[in-house]
Amino acid sequence: MTRRTFAAAASAAAAMLLAAVVTAGSPAAMAAGARAVHPPRMLSETGLYADGETRRIDPANRPYSPQYPLWTDGAAKARWVRLPAGTTIDVRNVDAWTFPVGTKFWKEFAFGGRRVETRLLWKVSATDWVFASYVWNEAQTDAMLAPADGVPGVAEIAPGKRHSIPSLEDCRACHDSGRTEVLGFNALQLSTDRDPGAFHADRIAPEMVTLQTLVEERRVSPLRREFVTDPPRIDAADPQTRAVLGYLSGNCGACHNASGPLANLGLNFRQPAYAPNGVHAVARSALNRVTKWDLPGQMPGTSRALVAGDPDHSALLYRMRSRRPSSQMPPLGTVVQDREAVEAVEAWIARQAQACVRSGCALPEGTQGNTVR
Repeated sequence: MTRRTFAAAASAAAAMLLAAVVTAGSPAAMAAGARAVHPPRMLSETGLYADGETRRIDPANRPYSPQYPLWTDGAAKARWVRLPAGTTIDVRNVDAWTFPVGTKFWKEFAFGGRRVETRLLWKVSATDWVFASYVWNEAQTDAMLAPADGVPGVAEIAPGKRHSIPSLEDCRACHDSGRTEVLGFNALQLSTDRDPGAFHADRIAPEMVTLQTLVEERRVSPLRREFVTDPPRIDAADPQTRAVLGYLSGNCGACHNASGPLANLGLNFRQPAYAPNGVHAVARSALNRVTKWDLPGQMPGTSRALVAGDPDHSALLYRMRSRRPSSQMPPLGTVVQDREAVEAVEAWIARQAQACVRSGCALPEGTQGNTVR
């Protein structure tokens, strides 16, 4: 990011009087007088660092690493969580955790060894979260709050391709799928039964938070011992299927799931923590399902999300390959194709998906299924 670009972003942020500061709570809650909480102007003021000058992370902020990370154009990411002292995460719903008020998450993005952006997700009331993105300066000494509309093109990540700071609406598009979701921090993502084939996953360092540490430190309620004795995993028949469905869960499941606003589309990539039929249910939701979005060159209404044995006629793979705004999936947060994942999904559709058909995952013959986008 150039000094000129950063100065423009800083000026815009100041001119908008911190308009980037908004909560993700319901209009009813705000109308009832819920007090808006503003994120600090500088990243160094958010509580991430114990020492702002050296950027030493406060020990109260614990690092973690999801086993199926979201693809962001090859960015190196670091993540931290801070749970208020004496609080616990409500895990009565194993797949939809409720975090205590005061919880903070940070995620840092770096390209080419330089910090570009750090995002903050901060729970300020029972229903409200604050979203904020911070843009790092040229000197790499601190980051300033970005304006609500985001900042385009802050760093080159490939020839002719640049990373942009998302707008608040973009943040909500990924995190507010029916309820505010913390992507990458759930039972499956923090499981100690890590998938060795997962794409782009980092190794767990001793200091990182996992399901086991949450149980051992009594930071979850109820205290689910099965998180340790029977850690969640995608119970696939082969390693490739496990890795592919984990990738789709981490990269597509935030929007395409059975409980969010798009549930009526019938396409569900979110893998549950514990479900004997979870693998088949996810594959069944996509196999032979007619899509509203049409593959180029095909008759309208004939394209299908996943055609076992036929990658080139699977809309899912086409949209993963594409980086055109009108057709790419995911629709936000990426401008560079994830070649490793595309090649793996292509190979899986060509071979392993057939096993799911043989085991009865496919929709009944002649069934069109719900139309999906």
